[in-house]
Amino acid sequence: MSVSTAGATNALHTTVLEIEGMMCGMCESHINDAIRNNFAVKSVKSSHKTGICQITSDAPLEEEKLRKVIAATGYTLTRVTVA
Repeated sequence: MSVSTAGATNALHTTVLEIEGMMCGMCESHINDAIRNNFAVKSVKSSHKTGICQITSDAPLEEEKLRKVIAATGYTLTRVTVA
């Protein structure tokens, strides 16, 4: 028996944030926790060395909400890229 997947989309969305102000591992944790607490995500990984936060989610994330969430942490979101 076959199962039809017509119309189904299983594509994951990758969102890359460029963030200024992260200086250490604790800064990465603050960003990761803020993202997890405000969005339904599969994974989130931040690096203070590169200033990048990579998020994987089932659905696209709202840029305006991302900006507000990051601003509330005290860091500066400089760029959002959807891959």
